[in-house]
Amino acid sequence: MESHKKKSSLKKHSEIDAINYCQECRIYLCNKCKNLHSELFETHNLYNLDKDINEIFTGYCKEKEHNSKLRYFCKNHNQLCCAVCTSKIKDEGFGQHQDCDVCLIKEIKDAKKNKLKENIKILEDLSKRLAQSINDLKILFDKINENKEALKLKIQSIFTKIRNVLNEREDEILLEVDNQFKPI
Repeated sequence: MESHKKKSSLKKHSEIDAINYCQECRIYLCNKCKNLHSELFETHNLYNLDKDINEIFTGYCKEKEHNSKLRYFCKNHNQLCCAVCTSKIKDEGFGQHQDCDVCLIKEIKDAKKNKLKENIKILEDLSKRLAQSINDLKILFDKINENKEALKLKIQSIFTKIRNVLNEREDEILLEVDNQFKPI
C-alpha cells in the first residue's frame, strides 16, 4: 500500500508522503507544508489521508472557483460535474460540458450499478473458467510426466535388450574366432 501513497504537491517536497489533502486548494500536504498552510488558510478543511477516502470526497466539484455540488454526470467524458460545468456560458473554467450529453447523477446511478454487476458476473465467470483451465493444465502436465516416465522406461528396456543381443553376438563371434584358430 505504501507505493500508492500520494506525495506532497509542493515541488520542493515532492518526494515526501502527503498526510493531508486540502479540498479548497486541491493540493496534497506533507507534514512540513501542513503547518504553514494552516497558518495561511485558517478556514480551509484539511483531510487526513490515513482516514477513509469518503471523507475527502465532499460531493463538490473539483474545478477551481466552482464550489458547486456535483449533481450531473457527463456521458461524453464519463465524469461527475456541477451546474457551472454545464453552464451555457463558456468562459475560463466554465461550461466545459455545455455541449455534452449530461444527465442527473441519480439517472445514471442505476445504469452504472447494473453495468458494474454485469462486469462482476463476467469476472466471476472468467475466474471460474480460468481456475478450471489451470486445473486442466495440471492434469495434462501430470499425464505428460507419466508419459515421459513410461517412455524413459521403454527406452531403457529397448537398450537393455539391444545390449543383451550385442553381448550374445559378441560372445558367439569370439567363440567362433576361438574355434577357427584352435591349435592343431
